[in-house]
Amino acid sequence: MSTTAPARTGLRDFYEDPAVPVASGAPRSLRQARLLAAALGPAGEEVRTVLDIGCGDGTAAATAAPLLAGHRIVGVDWSHDALRRAHARLPYAVRGELTGGGLPFRTGSADAVLFSEVVEHLVDPDAALDEIRRVLRPGGHLMLSTPNLAAWYNRALLLAGVQPVFSEVSLRAIHGRPGTEVVGHLRLYTARALREFVAAAGFEVVDLRGAPFHGVPRPLRPLDRLACARPSLASILLLHARRA
Repeated sequence: MSTTAPARTGLRDFYEDPAVPVASGAPRSLRQARLLAAALGPAGEEVRTVLDIGCGDGTAAATAAPLLAGHRIVGVDWSHDALRRAHARLPYAVRGELTGGGLPFRTGSADAVLFSEVVEHLVDPDAALDEIRRVLRPGGHLMLSTPNLAAWYNRALLLAGVQPVFSEVSLRAIHGRPGTEVVGHLRLYTARALREFVAAAGFEVVDLRGAPFHGVPRPLRPLDRLACARPSLASILLLHARRA
């Protein structure tokens, strides 16, 4: 199976293409928002600053906003096109990069970071977590989500000699796996690998949970929801960590 996408000149060109999906599924966004709301607690006299790094079109942050009432949510993205769309959903959205010059925020200025389906797109995820750690205050929260390489169906696909869902071998076309969209995944994690990676970057892992994937065919969605009970089998990994 091979599905061809329009030719692009590189990663930056790829992520500025409006055709590239920038929103994640609502079930994952809600689960992540509930975890963060429980960690932050109700807003009091002090307004907490939450950075949604890699906010895309702002859908995930807008989904989380009702659960984070009283807290300040700031969307951050590199893509001009994504930010243009995010401004329609978020009161604050700014341009920033995790590499190069770094994020446009002071050291220790954020109380929490949402990092939703971003790490799998990065050339240098180590530098990205270093920069996130810099902008978080001591004890600040990191809510990271990413597809699970070892999702229940990927295990079966590998046994059948099929390329796993979420993995990609080209930015131009789908080769050897189910699906029709090229989304630019460069790295994939298992639950164990994600825990070790985040801990090595100077974070204390608080919790790891599973979430369903909106792209699972409808007849298989009940099974996908059941798999969330075991994060190592779930479609999406939701990790809560704190800056050590």
